[in-house]
Amino acid sequence: MRLVAGQAAGGGTRVASPAAPADTDLLDAYSRAVVGVVEAVGPAVVNIRVAHKRLRTQGENPRLAGAGSGFVVTPDGYLLTNHHVVHGAHELSVSFTDGSAVPGVVVGSDAATDLAVVRAQAAGLRYCAFGDSARLKVGQLAIAVGNPLGFESSVSAGVVSALGRSMRSESGRLIENIIQHTAPLNPGNSGGPLLDWRARVAGVNTAIIPYAQGIGFAIPANTAQWVLSQVLSHGRVRRGYLGIAGRERPIDRRLARALELPHERAVEVVSVEADGPAARGGVRAGDWVIALSGQTVRHVDDLHRLLGELPLGEAVELTLVRGARVTKVEVTPVESSE
Repeated sequence: MRLVAGQAAGGGTRVASPAAPADTDLLDAYSRAVVGVVEAVGPAVVNIRVAHKRLRTQGENPRLAGAGSGFVVTPDGYLLTNHHVVHGAHELSVSFTDGSAVPGVVVGSDAATDLAVVRAQAAGLRYCAFGDSARLKVGQLAIAVGNPLGFESSVSAGVVSALGRSMRSESGRLIENIIQHTAPLNPGNSGGPLLDWRARVAGVNTAIIPYAQGIGFAIPANTAQWVLSQVLSHGRVRRGYLGIAGRERPIDRRLARALELPHERAVEVVSVEADGPAARGGVRAGDWVIALSGQTVRHVDDLHRLLGELPLGEAVELTLVRGARVTKVEVTPVESSE
């Protein structure tokens, strides 16, 4: 390291700061990762301004405006954002980082996951790629990019601090399998992407706890992709309903080997709704769901995805671990009314 010396007051020798290194040396691996993600994804993150129609009272503006973030997922203008950002919207305006703004329309919205799909009247857009949120690890880099309050490409970084969290949406429904992270968020970040170091979408930022510093939440990317495909195919999310509340849990390796299970994770049934499809099929609280219709269930997302793919109103086989044995029951999912 090259040092520069000089004369200090009183005749002593002052040691100067190290000579400035080249710009490339100033960027460590962490900084390069964040900068690379922002450069790759920034143009695909948008600001969504919302006008809500309401009755005019004397001297009052007839529209109540709100705003949030979103991100482009197809080059022909489809965006993902939060349900609570666009719910009840009368008009939408989508603004890009180049300063342009175009009208938007809500294609479909799902309160159960706090996700919505918006179509902007634009084409040839930069768009985000999805990662596999099932492969996330606690401690890995998490980068939030948003467009809060018109401050385009606002960036914060942290780590994935927990997986498998649950929280209630504004409708009061429990949203499961939430990603908790430490990338600081502002309210206008709602609907923006949470990204991994490869600039792939790991989740959709959905909420903050106002009095808990440094805690943010995101809907997993795999859930977002499923909602997107449902909305684009059906105009809404067609969700099969079993009448259970569940959470992910590991299976003891020795038990998995003894029962010859193909994996070591399951969805634990926390509660069963009385007279629901699962209750009528004989499912009990405390059962572990490991397969539905012969397809592996490791995560709550797997169960949601399969219930969206299977025909509604037809009996399917649910494979459970109950106690220390594997059992199978028949259940008939019905379409959720939510």
